[in-house]
Amino acid sequence: MEEYSKSKSMILAILAVIVGLFMIAIAPFLIQTSVERVVEALIKISAEKPAYASGIQIFSIAFPVYRGVIFVGGVAMILMAGQIAKGKKWTYPVTMLITAFPSAGGMFMMMPYVSFIKGFPLPTVIAMVGLLFFWTSIFLRNTDKWMKWGQFLALTFAGMLTTHAFITGTGNLRMLMTRPEKPMFSGLGVWILSWSAPIQWLCVIMLFIAIYQLAAHKAMGWWLALIASFSLLIMDVSLQVIRLTMTTSTAWDYSYGLPVLIGLIFTLLFPKFKEKLLPDEGNSL
Repeated sequence: MEEYSKSKSMILAILAVIVGLFMIAIAPFLIQTSVERVVEALIKISAEKPAYASGIQIFSIAFPVYRGVIFVGGVAMILMAGQIAKGKKWTYPVTMLITAFPSAGGMFMMMPYVSFIKGFPLPTVIAMVGLLFFWTSIFLRNTDKWMKWGQFLALTFAGMLTTHAFITGTGNLRMLMTRPEKPMFSGLGVWILSWSAPIQWLCVIMLFIAIYQLAAHKAMGWWLALIASFSLLIMDVSLQVIRLTMTTSTAWDYSYGLPVLIGLIFTLLFPKFKEKLLPDEGNSL
């Protein structure tokens, strides 16, 4: 069975050009406007609350890095449009990975925007455009409902987790950069932050790879997603408990990702979805 009918392939090809042009010509300006607004707000806030000063450095780097990835992805979408129109199977996992970047990146950039800026968060537009192609690609495929919904849930939850993990890792770094006792660590409550941050970022990389591999129907994608989700589950629960019991923190930030983590783990392990997400040789692993 073909991945897409000719008419659906053409729809995706046209959409790929539109999304690609957005990623090249519009998203960069939205990101620049967003980062300038966030940094300007943080400069004012850090004058009274020095702990927020590290956010200026972090977001001044993180936003442009995501912009670069999104820009290159936009170029790729346009160049691949002809292959998408021909219904080439290899384009599906590639475009799923490419559009995961504006989807997850937009959500990441939206969080500091919402935290420090009043009004409509501009990065939301970037996330929605990425998700438009991401979800359309899944639901236009010629496949059975269990595969379609299994990939929709697994790929969407994986993308959402990259956002949460990147935000958590960035937050860990922000607090480490402004801790009063640096370069030393004042006990487990601070030490856990230096443990968490690299694990969060490593899982971000694993989940992005998993998105590609799951879309390509490779066992490696299923395993990477499972390993990353359990790693984040163990780390986030430990981080939340330690921060609540061993520091003055009363925030429940590290528990916000639990519903998504549970959703991804359930999708990966639910027999009907697992049967479809894993290739035949993967079910014997």
